[in-house]
Amino acid sequence: MPMKPKKPCRHPGCPKLTDGLYCEEHEALHRGDRASSSKRGYNRQWQKARARYLKAHPLCVQCMKEGRAVTATVVDHVKPHRGDPVLFWDEKNWQSLCKPCHDKKTWNEDNNPEYRF
Repeated sequence: MPMKPKKPCRHPGCPKLTDGLYCEEHEALHRGDRASSSKRGYNRQWQKARARYLKAHPLCVQCMKEGRAVTATVVDHVKPHRGDPVLFWDEKNWQSLCKPCHDKKTWNEDNNPEYRF
């Protein structure tokens, strides 16, 4: 089976090709780019709110639109909060999704800013 083609390193100005996001030389520089989940707001308070929301909304809204009843495991922010605490805690901005639907939505949002789930 053919291997995936290598991609350019994401470090600005680096021409090296890599299998990951960064070449070996720059990987260590970018290892800590993303803040921890608790620093991004996903702390104990969030875990309690998430559990309460999933108990009240146990099915994946996307799967239900497709006529399937699938247990939700993720509380998703309909509009990405991007660190905005008001948007983060606004329950009108939450929806229950199963992990595959959440992963698909997140991937499409990250790779196509015009995408609407």
